[in-house]
Amino acid sequence: MTRVGFLDALLGRSKPAPPDLDQLFGLPSAAVTLEAAAGFRPTGNGSVAFKAAEGAGFSGLREQVEGLLALDEGRYRAETDTFGFTWLVRHTTPDDLDGLVTDLHAVNSSLVDAGFGTALLCTLVGFSDGTRSLGLVYLYKRGSWYPFAPSGPERRDTSLELQARSVLEQELRIEPDLSRWFPVYGAPGL
Repeated sequence: MTRVGFLDALLGRSKPAPPDLDQLFGLPSAAVTLEAAAGFRPTGNGSVAFKAAEGAGFSGLREQVEGLLALDEGRYRAETDTFGFTWLVRHTTPDDLDGLVTDLHAVNSSLVDAGFGTALLCTLVGFSDGTRSLGLVYLYKRGSWYPFAPSGPERRDTSLELQARSVLEQELRIEPDLSRWFPVYGAPGL
């Protein structure tokens, strides 16, 4: 063990695990379960959120994102939220969840391959039962999913979130720590 590795172990620090992007491919089968049990269908909307720091790394990330957007023939759009996170938003038809997941995986993989994996925040995929919205959010740094159900400005439907958790816990790696279920109010794609 190196000196730095020894100090990290002694002080209880751990190196963050790299994102397990293949977890995204579990979503299409989970969507079938979600629809059968709770009536929520995919909306065809999804997004990838990341935060770029200032400096040279930011310039490199900005160039990588602009390159992705230039090559995609208009399939994605970029939005920045009030917290400074950039969201790459993809819209497909509601019945093309496989294609949406593949496209979101490609964006994530491109950013990770370019060395920007630590900037990734989450991937969000939207669902609806016709009246209510539900987002399934994948947290890269945790390697887990959680449901987010907005019910108005700065309000969420925790009852629906817990219902979705119970429906999906056999299908997806659901985040066990509820304090990590961050609200993503106004997130593009939701």
